[in-house]
Amino acid sequence: MTRKLAARVAGTIVLAAGTVAAFTMPASATVAPAPEKAATQLEAMQRDLGLTADQAQARLHSEAIANTANQTLRGSLGEAFGGSRYDADLGKLVVGVTDANLIDQVRAAGAEAKLVEYSTAQLGGVVDGLNAHQAPQGVTGWYLDSAANSVVLTAATGSAATATEFVRSTGVDQQAVRVVESEEAPRILADVVGGNAYMIGSGARCSIGFSVEGGFVSAGHCGSEGDTTSTPSGTFAGSSFPGDDYSYVETASGETPQPLVNDYAGGTVGVGGSTEAAEGASICRSGSTTGWHCGTVEAKNQTVNYAEGTVEGLTRTDVCAEPGDSGGSWLSDDQAQGVTSGGSGDCTNGGTTYFQPVNEILDAYGLTLLTQ
Repeated sequence: MTRKLAARVAGTIVLAAGTVAAFTMPASATVAPAPEKAATQLEAMQRDLGLTADQAQARLHSEAIANTANQTLRGSLGEAFGGSRYDADLGKLVVGVTDANLIDQVRAAGAEAKLVEYSTAQLGGVVDGLNAHQAPQGVTGWYLDSAANSVVLTAATGSAATATEFVRSTGVDQQAVRVVESEEAPRILADVVGGNAYMIGSGARCSIGFSVEGGFVSAGHCGSEGDTTSTPSGTFAGSSFPGDDYSYVETASGETPQPLVNDYAGGTVGVGGSTEAAEGASICRSGSTTGWHCGTVEAKNQTVNYAEGTVEGLTRTDVCAEPGDSGGSWLSDDQAQGVTSGGSGDCTNGGTTYFQPVNEILDAYGLTLLTQ
């Protein structure tokens, strides 16, 4: 299996850059609306997940335990690993296995076990098979659904037959794919800022994701290698889009990267590491247009067919975002998760937002995340 799996996309997808002249946005910079006064992380979880203060605190505690178990079991189960998901009702991790003899091993790690047909590696092979083909119009994306132990392929309303024929034509295991029609219209979240804003070139604007030694990471569609930035001053030392959606900006002398994320409530959240959260876990996003919002991780390895090109390996969430939130920071408790890529909907009616996992960015450029 390659490092890329996939996930669903629905409708027209939006990248979350500021006014980035390299794509279809206007070359002139625009000013995003001031962010609403957002809540702290626990307050945002209460607001967006319908929890009490005690429930939000308890959930973070149980998710930390689940994430530790997840990292352990992903390695120890090997090819029998059939995906995992945090179950908020159970308050623990649910892990799929293709071998019934390993159920006791899962339980011993503090997780619930579920016997499944396909391993993550097998479903990843299906995703890779789909990724190797150009999807027809009406197919908006696909993703690995651990809870359903299948690959879900999303299509615009009325395009199910086209999507089914596309799956057949790729030669992948059709039994492992579920076609779902969706009315979502993902789009690039233009004019986006995650954490704090930074300017690109002559006026385009994006968001800082996370500080690393020597600079910061952000979305790839924000700028090309060699482009300069201001506030903070720097240069894009690396950028990948489409295919991926990540970038590394090397900051100039005098700029001081900090292991912090703006919580848009008058404070900051310290970054403690980058342990990957399980599907189903709570997650929060920082962006200059809409402030701090929380929700849950819906799926991983999402493939998104943006108008500007296809991006693989994103993570899908039910957190809202709007133009101006691109490149911004995603945290689960104090663990860095990724940077905003794009999505659909808004923070009035809700929506779907995708992020590029941060560990892939760190690995791609050999970077060291700054932590407290």
